[in-house]
Amino acid sequence: MTTAYDALVRRVRAGELGPDPRRRTVSVAFTTSQAVRHAGRAGGYRNEVLSLRLDEAVGSCAVEPGALRASALDDCVGADVATLLDHPLRAVRVAALDAYLMHATPHSRPAGGARPWPLPGGDSLLKSRARARAVTELLDLEPGRTVLVVGVVNSLLERLRSRGLAYIPCDLKGGSTEWGEPVATDATAHLDGCDAILASGMTLGNDGFETLRAHAARHDKPLVMFAQTGSAVLPHFLGNGVTAVCAEPYPFFWLDGGPGFVYRYGGAR
Repeated sequence: MTTAYDALVRRVRAGELGPDPRRRTVSVAFTTSQAVRHAGRAGGYRNEVLSLRLDEAVGSCAVEPGALRASALDDCVGADVATLLDHPLRAVRVAALDAYLMHATPHSRPAGGARPWPLPGGDSLLKSRARARAVTELLDLEPGRTVLVVGVVNSLLERLRSRGLAYIPCDLKGGSTEWGEPVATDATAHLDGCDAILASGMTLGNDGFETLRAHAARHDKPLVMFAQTGSAVLPHFLGNGVTAVCAEPYPFFWLDGGPGFVYRYGGAR
């Protein structure tokens, strides 16, 4: 079965969205590892991200900490985008696609429809909450509705709680939320029980995105993506199952205490 993601990759290969990917070469490959426990929060978490540099653009894909073999970086450096789109590791394929689209269709282009949203400088929790507001305001829902949250971020849940929205937290890691609620591990089991979906771009890397997109398109259900992984990829699915995207290109908010931006597409304004 050909998916919408496959169709996008095919268009990139054909040069329909920008320059010939066989003639665009990745110059730098790197990983970013992070451990965080915000002040006042009971728990913490870890992140690891693969990023590829293509000219002025950086594309990224999150991976499970420790899962990426070191030789993957060597595979990427000096390779052209078309070759990396066939790499055996999905994280490499997604990061290469993101880097290419960040180069060919950047968030700053006037025709892209992105609306810059400023994030203030400050400590990690302040910035996390500011991003959560940018993301959740893209959901146009009345209090009492239920949101399936795929990729648990406690600041997002906190914001949904403040709006009187119910939620079903889901993450492959399982565990519990800041408020002791159990985190489901199978998002597909809860799709029929939600009014909207709020999902991380990490679903591109773990192959869960297409299931969410297809369900949202089939049932005309809001699907809002918050994307560090694939921030330049996901806006291409707007109107095709995706309602809105909060795109956050590298460097991410958790890397710097200064002010920054995310880019919002579609959704409530």
